[in-house]
Amino acid sequence: MAQKVRVRFAPSPTGPLHIGGVRTALYNYLFAKKHNGDFILRIEDTDQTRHVEGAEEYITEALNWLNIPFDEGPGKEGEFRPYRQSERKHLYKQYADQLIDSGNAYYAFDTPEELAAHRKESEAKGETFIYNWHNRQQLNNSLSLSEEETQAKLSSGENHVIRFKSPENETLLLNDLIRGGIQIETNTLDDKVLFKSDGMPTYHLANIVDDHLMEITHVIRGEEW
Repeated sequence: MAQKVRVRFAPSPTGPLHIGGVRTALYNYLFAKKHNGDFILRIEDTDQTRHVEGAEEYITEALNWLNIPFDEGPGKEGEFRPYRQSERKHLYKQYADQLIDSGNAYYAFDTPEELAAHRKESEAKGETFIYNWHNRQQLNNSLSLSEEETQAKLSSGENHVIRFKSPENETLLLNDLIRGGIQIETNTLDDKVLFKSDGMPTYHLANIVDDHLMEITHVIRGEEW
């Protein structure tokens, strides 16, 4: 491998480190060591409502006790610091703004009640509500509103999120080292929320930005994502 291998274990400090997390950390650590690479610990603490005091310390102590030491992370600061996502919010906002300016993201002002009503209406028809290309122009967002209306809502401090604008009628071809070729039709994807109304980024944005800026070469994690 020409590029230096850099992998990361990125737990959320929502409780003790469980055996599934230990397995993921071990896979990343062994892969890095096999290829003379770096193993990074990154704390994904953007969901402040689930944060558990002392959980981060428990995670680092557990990794050290298990003899799975990390090369970079909280307490072992490297050139890609900081390693807590809550300390990197300004970086995520920069990228979210870039996506908006380039037309790849937009502001959405739909209230939880409005979204719940849309879901209920879809369920009554035996359908699943998906916020994407087929209905975004009929919903409460900066794509359906005029520039003046959008700016007025933003200026007044109206609650909003930033959504990714999923491409329409495209086929994504990906190559996974384990699964091989993967094909995804963009019409089946929803417009993921990138920034929440509380001003914190979601996993979908923060994770990608951090992997890019920290020069992560391989992602080894649980099947659910």
